[in-house]
Amino acid sequence: MMRFDSLKGWLDWQESLHPLAIDLGLERAAKVFNALNPDGIKPPTITVAGTNGKGSCIAYLETIYKTEGYRVGAYSSPHILKYNERIKIDGKPVSDELICEAFARIESVRGNTSLSYFEFGTLAALDIFYRSDVDIQLLEVGLGGRLDAVNIVTPDVSLISSIGIDHIGFLGNTREAIGREKAGIFRTKTPAIIGDPNPPHSLLLSAADKDANVFCINQDYGYRKESTTWDWFAGDQQIRQIPEPGLKGEHQYRNASAAILAVQMLAKKLPISNNSIKNGLKNSHLLGRFQLINDKIPILLDVGHNLEAVKTLVEYINVTFPDKRIHAIFSMLKDKDIDGVIDIMKPVIYDWFIAPLTNPRATTESNMREIFSKNEVARVSFGFTSFTDAFNAAKHQSLDNDLLLVFGSFFLVSDCLKNLKR
Repeated sequence: MMRFDSLKGWLDWQESLHPLAIDLGLERAAKVFNALNPDGIKPPTITVAGTNGKGSCIAYLETIYKTEGYRVGAYSSPHILKYNERIKIDGKPVSDELICEAFARIESVRGNTSLSYFEFGTLAALDIFYRSDVDIQLLEVGLGGRLDAVNIVTPDVSLISSIGIDHIGFLGNTREAIGREKAGIFRTKTPAIIGDPNPPHSLLLSAADKDANVFCINQDYGYRKESTTWDWFAGDQQIRQIPEPGLKGEHQYRNASAAILAVQMLAKKLPISNNSIKNGLKNSHLLGRFQLINDKIPILLDVGHNLEAVKTLVEYINVTFPDKRIHAIFSMLKDKDIDGVIDIMKPVIYDWFIAPLTNPRATTESNMREIFSKNEVARVSFGFTSFTDAFNAAKHQSLDNDLLLVFGSFFLVSDCLKNLKR
């Protein structure tokens, strides 16, 4: 049996163990999970899927439950600075030691079942939460829903934040196909919360097929904005005068509304006061989501890497920074719609600086040059050897009232935050 004395040792080994980086399917993870936890005991569970917004929903839920004094386990991916960010208890990443112990337990029951990097992490999170006696576990789906390792656990509430086009090689290239995959987290007679104001028909059909209890935003629940506060309502339930969500952007009212409904659905098991809801929403934060770093020239970071995400980014920039000249430090992975993203962002960006990514899935510089020239973008700079080079060049071109925007990939935002830390 493999054993390593460091988290890095375990993770390096896991990356080489399974032939595919992404390998959807529940059979392998379920088999190992059953060996790990034969009684199938689990804390109350909220599972969150969605193209965009699932990290925000998890952040809101985590902070609300923590504010009420519950012990909360939250699993999400990918991480931005450290692997441990994926597995949190009470808002804090768990220690290397806890993760290594969980990996060793998984390895002791795995036998000859091959697990992917993501499956190892998911099983470790479930094992840690179970052993840490959390009051509730919040699970973010990695990719899709139906065949994602997170879906080996039966949720008490399922939430789908939004449906957009992403990961088309795995999920299909239409919202209908993607909706069908995400709906895989729904269960019979179980609350199925939909935060997308325009859900694909397939999502509603799948929910009906499963006989899930569906709640759609703007129909079964919703929000009304006042001048500095907002109200939430569902049927005859309402919460008045909620402060603005801690996460910025118009779409966050939808995410926050869906999170409140999820909390209300579990209120019999885990009662929550309106005060904890209000303070939890107000105090939520998340690395790399419209994250503003106030410097002499302010820096805005966003991990958005698909069309839906960058549309909300453009809306946010137009409302919040209408008079600023924007310098973009940009890069993307090759399996994303780079063309579409540039087309949407073009009107708000003054000039572009293309940073290299140290990731095997990154697109090449020559491909990037081709796409920019096809999109007739004139002010674009290439040839940087590192993120720091590209960032410094953008900064050098900036005046005091400008804005530096770092966006396009989790990996790019991670490089930026590490760079700023140094």
